[in-house]
Parts: sequence; structure tokens; C-alpha cells
Amino acid sequence: MESKEIRTFNNLQDQYRSMGMPVDLIDAHAGFTIFNLKDVVNAVPFSSPVSRLNFFVFSFTKQGQGWYSIDEQTFELGPGTVYFTNPGHFRAYQWNAIEEVYLITLSEEFLRENVHPDVFDEFPFLLAETFPARVTTPEVFAEFEQLYKAIHKEYLARSPFRKKLIANLFVVLLLKIKEYCWLDYNPIYEGNRGSKIVRDFKQQLEQHYREVRAGKAERLLVLQDYADMQSLHSNYLSNVIKAKTGKPVGTWIAEKTIAEARNQLKNANLSVKEIAYHLHFAEAAHFTNYFKKHTGLSPVEYRKKQVSS
Repeated sequence: MESKEIRTFNNLQDQYRSMGMPVDLIDAHAGFTIFNLKDVVNAVPFSSPVSRLNFFVFSFTKQGQGWYSIDEQTFELGPGTVYFTNPGHFRAYQWNAIEEVYLITLSEEFLRENVHPDVFDEFPFLLAETFPARVTTPEVFAEFEQLYKAIHKEYLARSPFRKKLIANLFVVLLLKIKEYCWLDYNPIYEGNRGSKIVRDFKQQLEQHYREVRAGKAERLLVLQDYADMQSLHSNYLSNVIKAKTGKPVGTWIAEKTIAEARNQLKNANLSVKEIAYHLHFAEAAHFTNYFKKHTGLSPVEYRKKQVSS
């Protein structure tokens, strides 16, 4: 499936724009989007090219028909279907009929900042490599519908508490997914050894950055550390992670480090030097260069931008 034509998108606005679709319903800077797919798809059948997405996608089909593929697995979409995908996967889909299909997309940063820094502890299914589409009963789907429409209402509103309202409603939605779609989920479904390696790596990565936030980590872990945890050669782990997620181990580590740095920079009581120390950089200048390399802004510039917005 690897091809030069396969593109990677960091948000839904970029993906839709590349396909010539309207993007006026999508705020690229909010880190969260919700809308009825019918409002942006003008004609069916409609299909997307294979692409790799670096954001979470949650889909709720009340009335619609089609299919989607994740990596090399294909699932049918029909009335009462609930599914989600997480960052890093090859994804394609086709809709043959759309009446009411609500789509929620969000970034990991939105989850950490507005739901909880350790969101994956309570909702481990968010790290599952493959979460197959589930067809729910009308009664169960009605509960999902009530929640996603409440989220949509708050998304369109301009309350000063908009993000918190959306985040709290989204937590309830995640709890319902956990209740109806995860408790009987069998991780063996994910299949081969590569899937288990990816899952374990993600969990180990999350655990390490929890320790970093708690001040319990002596240093930042590197590729060799994660390979040692699974008794694997570092090259093998690197190849599996890159092949299955599209991102090298180094990129996963960098994204987690930057996410933690952004979170700490929002605390005005912490100096850049203190944050550099917390994240185990030998010098503040090294941290500044690292942060600017990955974000395009220095820590000070990022902090000023957050204050102004």
C-alpha cells in the first residue's frame, strides 16, 4: 500500500482541501471539528484516496451506506454504525448514500489539554491499533446521537466555556464507547506480532511521559530503551513502528516531548529554563532549538502566542 501518491494529513481541513471539498465548516486551529458529512459531500457515490491521517476520527452513521478501510482491513458502514481511528493509519473510504453521518475529528493535543493529560489511562481503546466498526442497536445509537448532537450545538455556539463544554460532553461520549464497544473487545483481534509490538510501544511511551510529568523520570527514553523493554533489536522495533504507523520511533518521541513542553509552557509560573530541566535537556538553549525545530516557534514566542489568543 506504500506509494509516493499516498499523502499524510495533519488535519481534516488539509485533507478535504486536497480533494477539492469545502472546508468552511472546519476550523484548522481548534484541534476539534464536528459536522454532518452530508453538509460537505455534494454527490454520492463519494470516495477518498488512500491517505495517512495524523488525527483521531470518530464516525456515527445514523443513515448512510458505504465502507472504509484501515491499512489492509475493510469494514462496512451502515445505519447504527460507530467507529473510530487513531493517528498514523492508512485510510480510505467510500460513501454510496449519506443522510446523517456525523464526523468528529480531533488532535491528541486537544485530548490532553481539554480532557485529561492522562486520557489514555481511562480510555485505553484510543491506543488500539484497529477498532472495528460496531453496529449498535437503535436504543444504544440514540444515546450516541444525543451526545454528538449536544457536542455539535456547543461547537457552533460561541460560549466562553466552549472548549470545556465540548470536552466534558466528549468524555461522556468516550465513556459510552467504552461501555458499549470496548468492554467485550478482544485485543487478539488485532492479530499479528507487529500489532502487539505497536500496542506495547504506545503504552510504554504513555507510561514514560506520565513519569516525566510527575517528575519521576531520570531522563527521556530513546529508541534503544523501548527496544530493550520488548527484548527486540532497535532496528527491528524501528522498522515495525514505521511500517505499521507511518512514523518512526523518533517522531513519536519528539511529538510526545513537544506536547509536554507545550503543556508546561502554559504555566506562566515556570520559566523556560525550568521546563528545559523538567524535560531533561542539558541546557535551556538546547531545549529552545529543539522546540523551534519542531514547531517553528521558540518557547517564548509560543508562550506569547498563547497569551494573545
